[in-house]
Amino acid sequence: MTSFTSLSDFIDRHRRLFVLTGAGCSTESGIPDYRDAEGNWKRAQPMTYQAFMRNHDARQRYWARSAIGWRHFSHVQPNDAHRALARLEAAGRSELVLTQNVDRLHQAAGSTQVIDLHGRLDQVRCMGCDRCSPRREFQDELDRLNPSWVGLEASDAPDGDADLEGPEVLSFIVPACRHCGGVLKPDVVFFGESVPRDRLEAAKAHLAQADAMLIVGSSLMVHSGYRFAQAAASAGKPIAAVNLGLTRADAFLSLKVEEPCGVALAFLSD
Repeated sequence: MTSFTSLSDFIDRHRRLFVLTGAGCSTESGIPDYRDAEGNWKRAQPMTYQAFMRNHDARQRYWARSAIGWRHFSHVQPNDAHRALARLEAAGRSELVLTQNVDRLHQAAGSTQVIDLHGRLDQVRCMGCDRCSPRREFQDELDRLNPSWVGLEASDAPDGDADLEGPEVLSFIVPACRHCGGVLKPDVVFFGESVPRDRLEAAKAHLAQADAMLIVGSSLMVHSGYRFAQAAASAGKPIAAVNLGLTRADAFLSLKVEEPCGVALAFLSD
């Protein structure tokens, strides 16, 4: 692999970048991340698809915590890293932003060529009839059914969750789909759930058109993102990463910058 003197040098020498972003890209917006600098979990592992779908108590716990977490999550704003990547696209240098985040902050910053690999938290999907509805409407319904929870507070956790435990969560009322009575789930890919095939294929097609890959704020410990670094390396495409700590793809990297994402990408605003 060719070596590069700086991130600016890496970007200058590649016409079309395939950009993959993770939680570290949004921490400067006030959204906590999952892992420490060694790639280990900072807290209990998040809800799995299997637990959510099989267990009513698990759904109560999820939606009780999310009802509190959403109040902050729904008001977060893009940070300098999101804006820098939007400028990169505007300059014609970005093939795609493939984000593992579910916050839609890349779109809010102005990026238009974005694939939300793990879905989007601002929508709720019925697992019975596949209807989607805005999360803000579902939040209103949760508040109506659980008025005593409206004033509750808890510390923020990743992806609109909140650090809240206790038996009282089992009193939380979770409505079913008003159309078919099905289970309502955030329109995101839970741990243990597969990324939709068409989403993966679209991202792979963009990677094929790119001449290099840039990882921003991801340890790539989850295979759904790591597979793209594997594919880029197999195709001989140079890879650079901006991440505070270990990434699963360190052996593939031509350049690594261990700085906060907004700081590392600040030169794009010059």
